[in-house]
Amino acid sequence: MNKHAGSIDAAILDRIRSGPGGHVWTPADFLDIGSRAAVDQALSRNCKSGLLRRAGRGLYHVPTTHPLLGVLGPDSSALHAALSRKDNSRILPTGAHAANALGLTDQVPMRPMLLTTGQSRRIKQGKRELILRHVSPRFVSAKNPRSAQVILALRWIGKRFVDDDIVARLRRNLSRSDRDALLADASCAPAWIVDIFRRIAAQPKNAS
Repeated sequence: MNKHAGSIDAAILDRIRSGPGGHVWTPADFLDIGSRAAVDQALSRNCKSGLLRRAGRGLYHVPTTHPLLGVLGPDSSALHAALSRKDNSRILPTGAHAANALGLTDQVPMRPMLLTTGQSRRIKQGKRELILRHVSPRFVSAKNPRSAQVILALRWIGKRFVDDDIVARLRRNLSRSDRDALLADASCAPAWIVDIFRRIAAQPKNAS
């Protein structure tokens, strides 16, 4: 390894060591240090030496070892943040997770899957695989994050299966301000969900 390559390796490690703990890095984080090819080669060398570990293609972190579990992967929130930076996209829970969080289902997805406003892709993490499935940015561009969560949950449930019980649960589980926000965010939702938004936001006839 020549002197110039060694200096790039060291500069990358210095930045990582002085950066936040548990961070997941991408090659773009080091392009002020060297060319993309030089950065890629330096990251590869640091992985071979064991100082860094790949968390997926173009994703790197400092490995930590558990006495029983062995080498641990990165924290999921740090990985999601790196994916967002790398692809200039948003990473979100699936509709199933949204439905569970809103109290609409007890099901918890077993397969590691997330939604992304970027391209659908699969990320290898050792023997595991993280699936990213594309979702239209329109559906998650609501000003109120709760509105986007409701859109994702209802799309996962499906128009045929959204009944009065689902509407009642959402009306009960959402705050008054979140119910009002649904109408303000209606432009982000498909027409059939907008109709449900109106039903959720409407004051029940027996309300005082």
